[in-house]
Amino acid sequence: MPEKMYSKENQSILLKTLGESPKLKIIDFFMDNPILDFTKKEVIDALGMSKQTFYKYFDDLDEYGIVDVSRKIGKASLYRISQGHPLVKMLRKYEMDLSLEIAEKETEPIPAQ
Repeated sequence: MPEKMYSKENQSILLKTLGESPKLKIIDFFMDNPILDFTKKEVIDALGMSKQTFYKYFDDLDEYGIVDVSRKIGKASLYRISQGHPLVKMLRKYEMDLSLEIAEKETEPIPAQ
């Protein structure tokens, strides 16, 4: 897992439009990697987030079922996004709709002067 995968240059539509709250960054990370599972340490490293900040927000995501334990390796739990969770579905739809809107604007012809 590469360290600190996320930067301003490759920021997602979700973070650009809804802000960079730590909780949303964690959700966005998992949504960008829907079929993979990660340990908490891998997520912390990829996001470049402090452990204290990560744990402050991650427990809510786990408690509300936004992320699920996908498997265990020894004592380590691996997590992935819960595809069926209503919030995840809503955010996916929002992301898709906004992407389509942006694409349509970019393909509109420039009016002649």
